[in-house]
Amino acid sequence: MKGFLPISREDMRQRGIEQLDFVYVIGDAYVDHPSFGHAVISRVLESRGYTVGIISQPDWKDKDSIAVLGKPRLGFLVTGGNMDSMVNHYSVSKKKRQKDAFTPGGVMGKRPDYATVVYCNLIRQTYKDIPIVIGGLEASLRRLAHYDYWSNKVKRSILLDSGADLLLYGMGERSIVELAEALDSGIAMKDITFIDGSVYKTREPESVFEGLELPDYATICSSKRFYAESFYTQYCNTDPFTAKRLIESYDDKIWVVQNPPAKPLSMSEMDSVYSLPYMRTWHPSYTEAGGVPAIEEVKFSLVSNRGCYGGCNFCALTFHQGRIIQSRSHESIIQEASQMVWEPEFKGYIHDVGGPTANFRFPSCEKQMEFGVCKNKQCLFPKPCKNLKVDHKDYLSLLRKLRQLPNVKKVFIRSGIRFDYLLADSDKTFFRELCEHHVSGQLKVAPEHISDAVLEKMGKPSVDVYNRFVKEYKAMNQKLGKNQFLVPYLMSSHPGSTLKEAVELAEYLRDLGYMPEQVQDFYPTPSTISTCMYYTELDPRTMKPVYVAKNPHEKAMQRALIQYRNPNNYDLVYEALQKADRMDLVGYEKHCLIRPRQKGGQGGYKAGVTNYNSKNTKNSTKNNSAQYGASKMKPGKSQNEDRSKKKKTIRNIHKKK
Repeated sequence: MKGFLPISREDMRQRGIEQLDFVYVIGDAYVDHPSFGHAVISRVLESRGYTVGIISQPDWKDKDSIAVLGKPRLGFLVTGGNMDSMVNHYSVSKKKRQKDAFTPGGVMGKRPDYATVVYCNLIRQTYKDIPIVIGGLEASLRRLAHYDYWSNKVKRSILLDSGADLLLYGMGERSIVELAEALDSGIAMKDITFIDGSVYKTREPESVFEGLELPDYATICSSKRFYAESFYTQYCNTDPFTAKRLIESYDDKIWVVQNPPAKPLSMSEMDSVYSLPYMRTWHPSYTEAGGVPAIEEVKFSLVSNRGCYGGCNFCALTFHQGRIIQSRSHESIIQEASQMVWEPEFKGYIHDVGGPTANFRFPSCEKQMEFGVCKNKQCLFPKPCKNLKVDHKDYLSLLRKLRQLPNVKKVFIRSGIRFDYLLADSDKTFFRELCEHHVSGQLKVAPEHISDAVLEKMGKPSVDVYNRFVKEYKAMNQKLGKNQFLVPYLMSSHPGSTLKEAVELAEYLRDLGYMPEQVQDFYPTPSTISTCMYYTELDPRTMKPVYVAKNPHEKAMQRALIQYRNPNNYDLVYEALQKADRMDLVGYEKHCLIRPRQKGGQGGYKAGVTNYNSKNTKNSTKNNSAQYGASKMKPGKSQNEDRSKKKKTIRNIHKKK
């Protein structure tokens, strides 16, 4: 049935529904778009004949807010939202964020911390015996005992803290249908222990078939080494074809059991999911508040794949979507695009065609769909595997078809290109057409760092690979007669990065003449190898010690070094260079990062930062960013010469615009 799902008793009455099969409690605003997990799961259930109602962002201080749709026939579904609620609420410095893009009007504070746990406890106050099933990213990444950055301790499985009956992890389309059919057939909730992609609790561990026992909760709380070993066992059991059933015990004689992941969707199954009757926008009740900001990023974008075999250690995709690529057919994507291009707000630009990694369209090698991914090897790290299938032909064909659609002026790629995979392709046709048709002036890429010691901890290719990509990208654009640039994402304070490596990165940026406008501090989110390193100070892959910058002041110094030209960072940069024994970088020579303190100077311009002054920092940064890869700033020049060059470049940019 076309139309939004019920959010009130009046909506139920209009649809002729006396009692819903499922009530879905969500931490986000209700947006009926396939980029929002609650929309996908509810539409999949609806397509199988089940009725679903939505309670969006209930007032967790009022238990009646959970009863507005009545008691469901089969159970409550609960998700904290498209993001972990703590990441949604707090920056890496644990400061409260000012906006929530998943709430009407961007208003912050409409969901609680640890939203999944709070919502489940709220339901239990009113409905004592109703089945409660949790899912979504927050539940998925906290499904077993995990380090929680915000409380700085190891928390229990979210299944226990929430009091839910079952947890569905991963993307969930297969497991939610299997669950619904089991409940509908009369199987008791306690007996639903057989669904792939689920986590359940039991007091009878002997009933678990071929389970692999992890260290118990008390042990991993008392020993960081055991925590690291337990985490890596979980990491090695995330493949749907090879994963073992995992068992984790707790002091109160209860065991949490993780079944192997659900099998990947076939192309036809993916097509089916994306062909469901989504309204593709927010619920009209939010229009007065200004709508839901998060949809602006996806409204005119197309999902072509899910999963990622890139293997970045700071990314949780391995635990949620998995490493096996699942793709939609060209026909499915073209059909969605053909509807999208006639929407009144469409201005001719498809913002993205991709997924976690845009240029991955198929599994990395032939054997994965039968034998799964390799447990202890990565497809691209430290070098591309000899079995890696490198081919951009299918993706290129898709992009060409989209470019030919009526009303389409440009098709951009913004969800991320794996440059090491691109370089591994001996056929440069995709590289050429990427630069010619799919870059909006700047291509964003993610080298993350340039120190090989840090890159190894990140699971990223060596800096030589990135340097080669920069060279080939510049050459390709020159060949095409285009003036397009690279914008690199960089990360400070990742495990393995000392002040030495942070200075190394600053020197690299000096030589490029580039200062990033934004720098991401490493954020220890649940269920990543990097977060395990952060907590344990051990690399779980090797059990070797890892240096971790945890002191906020040191983290601030590492971040400041990346933006060393910003006069506001002078004191931090000076202190960092002192501590790193790199005072050779303080002086008037061309290679120096900053000038010595002037008499009476307190940092900033007076302290000797010649490339920027506080009045012009914003404009200078933009100018410098635009020139990345095309020319290099020369720090040794006088300030008047630098200022003159910047003004001239800015005038040229405005002329081109």
